[in-house]
Amino acid sequence: MDLDELRLDIAKRGKRGLHFIIASVIIWCAVMVIWLLPIKDILMKNLLTFCFTAPLVPIAYMISKIIKAEFSTKDNPLNKLGILFSYNQFLYILIAMWVYPTVPDKMVMVLAIIFGAHLMPFGWLYKSKAYSVMSVLISFTILIIGIMFNAVIVSLVMILFEVIFCIWLIVENKSLNKNLNVNL
Repeated sequence: MDLDELRLDIAKRGKRGLHFIIASVIIWCAVMVIWLLPIKDILMKNLLTFCFTAPLVPIAYMISKIIKAEFSTKDNPLNKLGILFSYNQFLYILIAMWVYPTVPDKMVMVLAIIFGAHLMPFGWLYKSKAYSVMSVLISFTILIIGIMFNAVIVSLVMILFEVIFCIWLIVENKSLNKNLNVNL
């Protein structure tokens, strides 16, 4: 297989990572609930926010089973590249860890920007306009929203973006399957 065929293979079999995006809707809902709780200590809310982002991978794994997406396409050499694209987010989390005690009311905004920014290379990997556009849209919009509003509003906007993103990926996946069936 050439590079384009490998990209289409990983996009089709993994449904362009839709299971991770659906899981992120759940995570952002949890983050919003945390910030709606009557907890006065903002550092505690930040800690809970970090804790509630941790189960993303297990949730995505369960969702992959439900939507019948391959969680990991190990026989495709681009799978390792996709994992590398995800690992960069761990380095960005250091920024959020610095924000946590320094500017605690902006940590959720920073997490959302990190999430948005890390989507960019998946646009190339999955041949997905949704990833490329949402990466830029999320990052810039959340910066503006996050400066003007609190973590509840940031979380709500992220939930809306993630739902739109899921719908867009479903449409892209249907189009991908249709095009692959026509080309066979």
